[in-house]
Amino acid sequence: MIAIDTNVLLRYLLDDDVKQSKKASAVFAGFDSILITDVVLVETIWILMGRKYKLNKESIITVINSLFEEPNVVFEDAQTVWRALCDYARSKSVKAGGKYKQADFADALILNKARYVADDSNNDLVSLYTFDTAFLELSGTTRP
Repeated sequence: MIAIDTNVLLRYLLDDDVKQSKKASAVFAGFDSILITDVVLVETIWILMGRKYKLNKESIITVINSLFEEPNVVFEDAQTVWRALCDYARSKSVKAGGKYKQADFADALILNKARYVADDSNNDLVSLYTFDTAFLELSGTTRP
């Protein structure tokens, strides 16, 4: 198994640098399992949604789904990433501070990681506390 950094994943997904994208594609075409940690996944999504690339929700869902389809890709916790993706896909926009916004993928992953850790330690997750109005739209969150 090998692990990759955000910049390798981005070069593979974006194919935007001749030399680096070619090397990143070779990594994905190789025989080793490729670990994508939660941090790398979240950083990648933030960059793709940011000012430069401006990918929308549907495009982000497509990107994550495509990573699940990659034969060599291993996620740090695939079931939790999948649950977060499902929650993110179902999230709705809410009006907050005069603007409409929605929970992002990172929010959904934070919630699902908390559920996983609680369950793994034989605890019930009572709630995840947040002040984020959009995040509060996900089931299992409350204001402190």
